[in-house]
Amino acid sequence: MWTEEVISMIIKGIGETLYMTLVSTLIGYLFGIPMGVLLAVSDKEGLRPNAVLYKVLDVIANIVRSVPFLILLILIQPFTRFIIGKSYGSSATIVPLVVAAIPFIGRMVESSLKEVDNGVIEAARSMGASDIRIVMKVLLVEARTSLITGATIAVGTILGYSAMAGCIGGGGLGDIAIRYGYYRYQADIMVVTVVLLVLLVQVFQSVGMAIANRLDKRK
Repeated sequence: MWTEEVISMIIKGIGETLYMTLVSTLIGYLFGIPMGVLLAVSDKEGLRPNAVLYKVLDVIANIVRSVPFLILLILIQPFTRFIIGKSYGSSATIVPLVVAAIPFIGRMVESSLKEVDNGVIEAARSMGASDIRIVMKVLLVEARTSLITGATIAVGTILGYSAMAGCIGGGGLGDIAIRYGYYRYQADIMVVTVVLLVLLVQVFQSVGMAIANRLDKRK
C-alpha cells in the first residue's frame, strides 16, 4: 500500500540517487578531464607524443572499463571500506561509481579533443602559443559542445550504475527497486522506481543537449 512512509521512502530514494550521481560525476570529471587530456596529448598524433604514457593510461582505462560494474562493486569493497568506513549506503557507492566513471569520462574527453580541427591547433602554434595554452584555450574551448554532450551521456551512465548498486545495499532508487520490487514482489514499487530513473535520465539529457546546442557555434 502507498502509505506516507512508502512515499517518503521514494522521495528519499530520489534524493540519494541524485546525490550519488552528481557527486560521482563531479569527482569523475575532476580526474577524468586530466586523464582525457593526457591521452589526447600523448597520442602519436597529439601535441606531445609519448608512447609510454599513452600506453599506461590506455591499459588502465581498458582494464577498468572491461570489468562489469556489478563485479567492480564487489571487487573494490575493501577499498571502499578503507575510504568510507563501510561498503553499503549512498556515500559508499560513490567510491565505485567514481572508479568506473574516471576512465569512461577520460575516453570521452580524449575523443572530443581529437575531433578539434588540426588547422586551429597549427594556427595557435604559429602564434607562439604554448602546449598548455593550446590545451586550455584551443582544445577545450573548441571541443566544448562535444564535451557537454559527453557529460550528458556520462551522467546517464553513472545514474544507471547507481541503480545497480542497489544489489548490495547501495541506496537510492535502485536499492528500493531491489528490496521491495524484487525481494518482496511489489511490482508497483518496481514500476515507479524504473519510471523515475527513466525520467531523471531524460531530464539530464534534455538539459545537457539544450546547453550543447546553445554553445554550438555551427548553429
